[in-house]
Amino acid sequence: MRFTWHWKAALFSAFIRCSIFFAVNATSGWRVASGAALAEFLYRLIASGYYGSITQALSRMQPAWKANMLAIFVLPLFQHLIEFAIHYFRGTPRLAISIGVSFGFTIISTLFNLYSMRRGSLIVGAEARSLWHDINAFPRLFWGFVTSGPRLILSR
Repeated sequence: MRFTWHWKAALFSAFIRCSIFFAVNATSGWRVASGAALAEFLYRLIASGYYGSITQALSRMQPAWKANMLAIFVLPLFQHLIEFAIHYFRGTPRLAISIGVSFGFTIISTLFNLYSMRRGSLIVGAEARSLWHDINAFPRLFWGFVTSGPRLILSR
């Protein structure tokens, strides 16, 4: 299995997560919040490209529930241990809340990415569509993702 740096995951994750770290740490001052946001942006720009590649590989795994479990229990563990270490050593003040919000976002975004990738969006490589196509598909994908749980329950 060949992994390619997943530039779409890196791009989205870096911008969203730096915003999370900035917002959570904003009460500590602009400079502190900016430092936490920059550290997170740089970490996610690198790491999320690789985690996105793993997520894309998991999107092809069957049964889907096993891939989902791996994606929400194993991947976040490694991501957030590294994230914690980076922010601990740089002195991010609201570390527990920052990591907690980031961890929660990881669970939801990873499941959304798996859902989207299984439907041909947010993928890189030979089967990839343009970023613009993926962005235009977000409303449909988001609605399908949000309603997938209730539809599954109703179908049983």
